[in-house]
Amino acid sequence: MKPTDLVPSALIGAVASARSMTPMAAIAIAELAHKPTPGRVFLLNLPLFKFGALLMGVGELFGDKMKSAPDRTVFLGLLARVMSACIAGSALAPRGKEKLGAGVAVATAVPLAYLTLAGRKKAMARIGQTKSGLIEDAVIVGAGALVVAMALRGRR
Repeated sequence: MKPTDLVPSALIGAVASARSMTPMAAIAIAELAHKPTPGRVFLLNLPLFKFGALLMGVGELFGDKMKSAPDRTVFLGLLARVMSACIAGSALAPRGKEKLGAGVAVATAVPLAYLTLAGRKKAMARIGQTKSGLIEDAVIVGAGALVVAMALRGRR
């Protein structure tokens, strides 16, 4: 195994730091498109979880713009990031290295959640909650799609 083999796991952890459900939604889309991930996919190979991940991903994009949305660093927000990063990080890791990929993704997601929150708060102060959220959505959803596409490139 090369050190770069875990880059997709780290990058999907970075995605989870800003949007907890986007990593699982991106993996679910790949599964629905019959694009197998390098690592074994836990739960997301079941239809209920695939569609549930997609719905939660979309729901999070709407919920984030609400004034009552909690910070991503509250306990439940961090727990969601840990779970999502764990599942997606293991799916994007090389076969047999799923636990390592999960650990790398979680170790990236949790500290970056604090940094992405600080950045979002600065953006909110400048341009407001909705505009900053829409920009963050575009960046993070695009990054999630790119990370998964990179990890699956060339796989059959």
